[in-house]
Amino acid sequence: MSAPSFAAIAPGNLAVVTGAASGIGLAAAQAFAAGGMRVAMLDRAGETLDNATASIDGAVAFATDVADRSAIADLARTIVERHGPVSVLMNNAGVGSGGDVFADPAAWDEVIGVNLMGVVHGVQAFVPEMLGHGGPGLVINTGSKQGITHPPGNTAYNVSKAGVKALTEGLAHSLRERAGDRVTAHLLIPGFTHTGMTRGRPVERPAGAWSPEQVVDLMLERVARGDFYIVCPDNETTPEQDAKRIAWAAGDIIENRPALSRWHPAWKEQFAAFLND
Repeated sequence: MSAPSFAAIAPGNLAVVTGAASGIGLAAAQAFAAGGMRVAMLDRAGETLDNATASIDGAVAFATDVADRSAIADLARTIVERHGPVSVLMNNAGVGSGGDVFADPAAWDEVIGVNLMGVVHGVQAFVPEMLGHGGPGLVINTGSKQGITHPPGNTAYNVSKAGVKALTEGLAHSLRERAGDRVTAHLLIPGFTHTGMTRGRPVERPAGAWSPEQVVDLMLERVARGDFYIVCPDNETTPEQDAKRIAWAAGDIIENRPALSRWHPAWKEQFAAFLND
């Protein structure tokens, strides 16, 4: 039996997807539309958004920057006034670059502004009305495994996605207190996925990567059964490997190991043995 909030995905209901012009956002918009939903597609202005919206019958495009709090608040009111109550909100917009802690502050501002504050803005703009209209509702926020295991090299991105994890956990608790299981929050945690953010990759999908459609298929399956954490494998990482990597990251705190010990010269062999045990 599906979770009560999954009834939000129903013909005629409205889904709002940010970062909808490509990748996981576009695949999600297509899946919602295939189920008979009306879809509002939010992304930065441009031909990519126009073409994506034109590919989905009945979809409507709204060009915006999720990092702009007032713009998202105004847009939420416009969408509800024109198209009615929102049943599904997917905060998916994201940018990948940023760098380590010493990188360009402007790059940090963009990554935190889009990846983290864009989710905050979406939640604050849309969710109060979702609670108020009385029907079932789903909020799906796109996180990342990097927000849990924090591999070195792009600290800005890791910080933004760690924030999305904490935000969505807190949101799930707040929704449970206010609406029981009528409106629920879920954290999508993709694996290696071939999207626009994997720049530098081949045009063709690498053998190790999942397609955005595979991610969305798993997302819908797991949301239907009420899962909060939706950790996606890929073609090079199994669920068992993901579980061990996450457990090792938590073990750094519990066992007082050096930060990011998985990549520490003195701990690499122990991590490899743990992973292969």
